[in-house]
Amino acid sequence: MSHGSRYGPYEGGDPLAPPVDLRDALSSIGDDVLEGSSPRQALREYLRRGSERMRGLDKLAAEANRRRRELLKRNNLNGTLDEVRALLDEAVLEERKHLARALDDDARFAEMRIEELPPSTAQAVQDLADYDWRSSDAREKYEQIRDLLGREMLDQRFEGMKQALEGATDMDRAHIRDMLEDLNNLLEEHARGDDTQQHFDEFMDEYGEFFPENPRNVDELLDSLAQRAAAAQRLRNSLTPEQRDELDALAQQAFGDPSLMGQLDRLDQHLQAARPGEDWQGAQRFRGDDGMGLGEGTGALQDIAELESLAEQLSQQYAGAQLDDIDPEALGRQLGDEAAADARTLADLERALRDEGFFDRGADGQWRLSPKAMRQLGQAALRDLAGQLSSRGGERETRRAGALGEPTGASREWEFGDTESWDVTRTITNAVLREPGRVPVRLHVSDVEVAETEQRSRAAVALLVDTSFSMVMEGRWVPMKRTALALNHLVTTRFRSDELQIIAFGRHAQVVTPTELAGLDGVWEQGTNLHHALLLAERHLRRHPNAQPVVMVVTDGEPTAHLEPDGFAYFDYPPTARTLGLTVRELDSVARFGARVTFFRLGDDPGLARVVDRLAERVGGRVVAPGLDGLGAAVVSDYVRRRR
Repeated sequence: MSHGSRYGPYEGGDPLAPPVDLRDALSSIGDDVLEGSSPRQALREYLRRGSERMRGLDKLAAEANRRRRELLKRNNLNGTLDEVRALLDEAVLEERKHLARALDDDARFAEMRIEELPPSTAQAVQDLADYDWRSSDAREKYEQIRDLLGREMLDQRFEGMKQALEGATDMDRAHIRDMLEDLNNLLEEHARGDDTQQHFDEFMDEYGEFFPENPRNVDELLDSLAQRAAAAQRLRNSLTPEQRDELDALAQQAFGDPSLMGQLDRLDQHLQAARPGEDWQGAQRFRGDDGMGLGEGTGALQDIAELESLAEQLSQQYAGAQLDDIDPEALGRQLGDEAAADARTLADLERALRDEGFFDRGADGQWRLSPKAMRQLGQAALRDLAGQLSSRGGERETRRAGALGEPTGASREWEFGDTESWDVTRTITNAVLREPGRVPVRLHVSDVEVAETEQRSRAAVALLVDTSFSMVMEGRWVPMKRTALALNHLVTTRFRSDELQIIAFGRHAQVVTPTELAGLDGVWEQGTNLHHALLLAERHLRRHPNAQPVVMVVTDGEPTAHLEPDGFAYFDYPPTARTLGLTVRELDSVARFGARVTFFRLGDDPGLARVVDRLAERVGGRVVAPGLDGLGAAVVSDYVRRRR
């Protein structure tokens, strides 16, 4: 058996376009989450906004609305009336020329009849229905009017009829009439429930050329016909009363046979009864200069309806909205293949973000960024800082041989006092190479090699981040969060033996995970309780007595709150002597653990600078005053330097 192949245009957008970059999408979503948006809201905003290489839903919806406005602004519905008037004027002119050359009395009477034609185009066409044309050219022009009207009326219900029936013969028109009668009979059978698939198939075998949509059953046939018929009704509703009266009168002249309109009216009744959900009452206001025929106008109204539907789908503002609601085929028809590809990419991206496990639900049912997403955000934040860090970051391990160290993968000669395990493979190899072919192998002390290990220092790191309202107000909220995420990623991937604890302090202090910090909303409450934060930092250092203590404080305000023994957070501004005294006492307690303290001062407040300088000087720490762009690099660099 031979298998044939069919080739056609690629419909999936640009096949050479780069794949969806989930990292960029997650980074953008993460920024919104850090600023206080929920993950669901941040995802929705990213899909609306899009990226540099991909239009978002808002841009696609704006293009759909722009195209709709252009259709209304550029076109009008006078096309058929103008075309009929032009043909009528040409017919009358040719007849007058012929009559002017005639000398009989009947010619004079005919001239009087033509001179007295009413100004209404429809009435003039109707008055000339029984006129005996003397000019063959004039008669041909008049017959073209009837032919045009018939084709326009059919084109309203069956797209492409105007062009397909140009120059049609009487046999072609009779075939059309038979098709309409059989179609109406089929729809009547369907309404009664008497139709069968065989009846439909027989109908399509006979008249399939009139239905390029290739419907597979009566329901699909009804869907396609009802959509266009509803657009034709909306076109009629959009006409002025004068235009409507003119076209109704002209319609009776279609193909010179009023029975055509009877069949079309019968068809409309069937379609409205079968598909009442279509928009049969709408109207549009066209105000342009380009006249459209009835069929073209109906197509324009179909396009407008489709554009309005796409704009609603792209807005995603209705209940239960999802990207799968967007019709990519309609989008491609109206806005081009690239727009359809962008919509598919957005849907694929949303699906990938969920399927890849970047979101999960908490115990309260709310969406949260998953640990996987937090690792990606931390990695991105650290990657952004890499260019700002000095190339002299260095390693912070101290490599010393020891039995409790970690294997490096290398070996070395045994020395007196070594307690590491032997590298058996290297030891025997040395003995064989020293005396090739000797059996049994005899070991010498010089053959022995041991597995090299390195002992790594551990650190207990407390990162204290200010979460008072001034951090939000001054735009320091997101840089602070990104700094914490970058440091957390560095510790968990490069320095896994270290213990990092993030402590957020505003009016109160609390230990938070990176995920909790990322989703932390800005609290519009005054108070910078460094005293409470240092209490929690001391507790962290106490739990890791054998680790090197590192304390880093990120703040933009001097201490204005302290924790009372009963748990009440006392706040006052300017800082009271008691608040400052308790803060200094707790700082001294932290320093007794041997911790090196670094203050990262944000802002240019002179009062803050004086207080922070005094605190750092008291415990032998240091003060760094980075800009917001350099905060992350400063914190990470200080951590690496302290641990080197």
